[in-house]
Amino acid sequence: MDGKGAAADPQLQHFIEIESQKQRFQQLVHQLTEVCWDKCIDKPGPKMDSRTEVCLVNCVERFIDTSQFILNRLDSLEQRSRGSGSERMLD
Repeated sequence: MDGKGAAADPQLQHFIEIESQKQRFQQLVHQLTEVCWDKCIDKPGPKMDSRTEVCLVNCVERFIDTSQFILNRLDSLEQRSRGSGSERMLD
């Protein structure tokens, strides 16, 4: 070995970051599927009726809207906490 740790390898770090994002996305899809399935599917059948289709579309859209709202809110809170931290340093 050349003495460099795995953390020093930018390609490895990038690969790990990409794989982590893929894993988070898969978890989100799994959660979305579970929530919307439980909410909209009364009994599975060979065809999906229009009521079920509308329910699934609405469920997915609300799930995405809610997730985006939460992410935006967390980002806003994080920016505020960074801003208030820098103000304290100036005092």
